[in-house]
Amino acid sequence: MMYFFDTGKHSMPHIHAEYQDDEAVFSILDGEIMSGSLPRKQMRLVQAWIELYQESLMVDWKLAVSGEEPLRIEPLR
Repeated sequence: MMYFFDTGKHSMPHIHAEYQDDEAVFSILDGEIMSGSLPRKQMRLVQAWIELYQESLMVDWKLAVSGEEPLRIEPLR
């Protein structure tokens, strides 16, 4: 997930990922967890997805923090 105007707590480009009752914030720049946690398997899937879509995620980050609608990126499967 990416939220509009989401630069207050984490000014670095990032995404929010949820799995069951866990939530983590991942840096788009390097895939590292900035806060929270996910089970190891899900963490690695999110990091791989970030690596695959990093360029698109950066475009979406710029749109979202400007209040514009981000483009759809293929979700994790």
